Amino acid sequence: MGRNHFITDTDVINVIDDRVDHQGRREFMRRSMLIGGAALAAGSGLMPGGGAWAAGSDAPEKKEVRIGFIPLTDCASVVMAAVNKFDEKYGIKIIPSKEASWASVRDKLVNGELDAAHVLYGLIYGVQMGIGGPKKDMNVLMNLNHNGQAITLSNQLRDKGATDGASLKKLVAKKEREYTFAQTFPTGTHAMWLYYWLAANDINPLQDVKTITVPPPQMVANMRVGNMDGYCVGEPWGNRAIMDKIGFTAVTTQDIWVDHPEKVLGTTAEFTQKNPNTARAMIAAILDAGRWIDASLGNKQKTAETIAQKSYVNTDTDVIVARMLGRYENGLGKSWDDKNHMKFFNDGAVNFPYLSDGMWFMTQHKRWGLLKDDPDYLAVAKKVNRIDLYKQAAAAAGVSLPKSEMRSHKLIDGTVWDGKDPKKYANGFKIKA
Repeated sequence: MGRNHFITDTDVINVIDDRVDHQGRREFMRRSMLIGGAALAAGSGLMPGGGAWAAGSDAPEKKEVRIGFIPLTDCASVVMAAVNKFDEKYGIKIIPSKEASWASVRDKLVNGELDAAHVLYGLIYGVQMGIGGPKKDMNVLMNLNHNGQAITLSNQLRDKGATDGASLKKLVAKKEREYTFAQTFPTGTHAMWLYYWLAANDINPLQDVKTITVPPPQMVANMRVGNMDGYCVGEPWGNRAIMDKIGFTAVTTQDIWVDHPEKVLGTTAEFTQKNPNTARAMIAAILDAGRWIDASLGNKQKTAETIAQKSYVNTDTDVIVARMLGRYENGLGKSWDDKNHMKFFNDGAVNFPYLSDGMWFMTQHKRWGLLKDDPDYLAVAKKVNRIDLYKQAAAAAGVSLPKSEMRSHKLIDGTVWDGKDPKKYANGFKIKA
């Protein structure tokens, strides 16, 4: 990674803030429907004739599950699955566990202190490939949300005339000083959004600027004291900078890629192998929670009030709720309603763990030199993304499925990603490591 420096838990600066199962054993899949044909792969655990488990018992192997989360708006469906007791319907009890950093989430997943986590898509793939810490086989059980992150620049950059990618390019090119930008984890989504946006504006993130790693809740304080000039992070820490009058939104991540994958429910392959029924129960409960959140503005308001509490995100409700409702202000006088704001369900379109989504992160890891060689992109994605478990849980929760396990999108630089030729895509960028 050349000149990039990754701040660890021990040296990061200005650290901020650091239901017994009443239902008993019940048939987890009693509401399950036969979803036909190729919808369930061979060996998926369902009997050929319908929704009963081939193994006999569908009871969750583990009744109490500890799910880690970072204080971010997109932890909402995990939290509300527990708070609203959607978990009880599927025979489990979710215990949300607030974590300090993504490095902590990674370590606790790998060593088994956490059963699963609200986690960065690219973190799971980084561990799988041995480039983001210890190498271990990992699983993505579902996508938790689309959209809702942002790249924030400091008011000092604004005062120098840098308010978007093009003007930032001109400022960086002057080489008056070294400019520093923060992301949240080297293989994570925010690093990839930041690098992608900089490169789309002809700024090499590995050569033209310095990048550092800072945990999400510490972004605002670090920029306030001048440790960086900008950062990419999930909400509410983009809007918090605006309300604290220390920065502005240069671009939202939905402007980089509409309906991009973001956080996932991640765990180890070892956990899903030992606890497949529990994994299905977690997915189904969180699907119910996401559906409830997206069902109405009132539910979103209630969610914002809940996750704003100290035990979760620990900030003002107003900072969370505005962008959760799609009501954006950029800190430069512009306000708009964004129909592509953070979504948790969107009739199930959000949650399917598309193979192409997982493959995309590997293409960017290759682009930026984190992966030295091209992996078998599709084979790795099929191993990591447990589409079989997701389909079974979706059937239990009455959630519809997409027609394909791949999807296609055009990103901010005009390139189209469809997963068809990942090697060509990964190596085809003008700016890369």
